[in-house]
Amino acid sequence: MNTTLLALPGAENLAQSLAALLRCPASPLDVHRFPDGEGLVRLRTEVAGQRVLLVAHLDHPDDKTLPLLFAADAARDLGALEVGLVAPYLPYMRQDDRFRPGEAITSRTYARMLAGAVDFLVTVDPHLHRFASLDEIYPIPTRVVAAASAIAEWLAREVPRAFLVGPDSESEQWVGAVARLLGAPHVVMSKVRHGDRDVQVRMPPGASCADRVPVLLDDIASSGHTLASAAGVLREAGWGRPLCIAVHALLDASGMDLLQRAGIARVLSCDTVPHPTNAIALGPWLAEGVRGFLEG
Repeated sequence: MNTTLLALPGAENLAQSLAALLRCPASPLDVHRFPDGEGLVRLRTEVAGQRVLLVAHLDHPDDKTLPLLFAADAARDLGALEVGLVAPYLPYMRQDDRFRPGEAITSRTYARMLAGAVDFLVTVDPHLHRFASLDEIYPIPTRVVAAASAIAEWLAREVPRAFLVGPDSESEQWVGAVARLLGAPHVVMSKVRHGDRDVQVRMPPGASCADRVPVLLDDIASSGHTLASAAGVLREAGWGRPLCIAVHALLDASGMDLLQRAGIARVLSCDTVPHPTNAIALGPWLAEGVRGFLEG
């Protein structure tokens, strides 16, 4: 079965990169916005009898999900035999429980929406906390691409004496994986969250950076408050100005300003979401994840 990649707006560069690695054609999708706010999706290429891979950056998901669903349905209606989704950043994973009466468990809701539209999903390091795997909420085949190898390769080349620091217990899965690949020491802080922008972090007693470079690592950098608090703790402990690496950088200008004011020397991210901090490319790892479905 032939495969065609269809790029949602903003994901054209990623689609072209994957197309070159997978040796498949890629085409952009047209998304037109009407004055009343409705949208119209148009495929530029024939997809009848083919496998379609939708490629999307799903930051700002409320704006991007409906065109994605329209595109998936249009591809099927136009004769596509299979529709998959490559979304390096998978949104709505943090709301994995009902924390207050009446709240929607949006991770489950979003999973049902996507699973009703596509046959399989490839993503990078989803924010798994209370769910052990995506299989708990996604009834379709999924493949999770780990960014740890790409991050470890970058650190081995650019910061060979890194000391990895996780800002909270949830970051252990990413920090620990990178530390093992590097053979580097790591430590994980504890966090108490009082609100979306009010967090406190604490360093475990006895932790020492020695002559290494502190590197804060987390899966998502959104408001920046957790990483800024962690940077403050490191500086108070005499560890100096840390680097900061996020798998998914969702920071706006105010978040970047907060991190700079917190004394972070440099903010880096993987290219799961287009962002000025992108420095670590995941194309080869994503392509390998996709191949598992193409060759299966």
